[in-house]
Amino acid sequence: MITDPTLNRIGEAVQLGHRGEREAARASLAGIWDEIGGDRGDPLHRCTLAHAMADMQDDVREELAWDLRAMAAADLLTDARMMQAGLTLPVAGLYPSLHLNLSECYRKLGDLDRAREHLARARATIGALGDDGYGRMIRDGLEQVAEKLR
Repeated sequence: MITDPTLNRIGEAVQLGHRGEREAARASLAGIWDEIGGDRGDPLHRCTLAHAMADMQDDVREELAWDLRAMAAADLLTDARMMQAGLTLPVAGLYPSLHLNLSECYRKLGDLDRAREHLARARATIGALGDDGYGRMIRDGLEQVAEKLR
């Protein structure tokens, strides 16, 4: 169970986006981003929020900028911090999804070399995920991006 109130608020904003209220989701996430101190905030909050904010963007360049923020924050995370927030996923489990998103952004921008590089990195880290719904979703996403890059 997630015990971190900021992560719960980020999750609520994501749900807005899933209901089609992308503008409201972006506004909520932007407010939380300011509250956590932006690029100086807790890496867990930054990573989670930036990863979510990327998905709410209509412009692929903005999406890429948020995905890069998420990756930079993930590089500062520890498993202890993840557990403290009530998350069971180790930091290593974040990388397949982060690399998948970067691969897709670079593909959309026509930078196929970088897209393939991040696809390879995602595949190299996929072992950190279990054979559950989340792991299958990321694996399916990798196959979809790989197919688009063929």
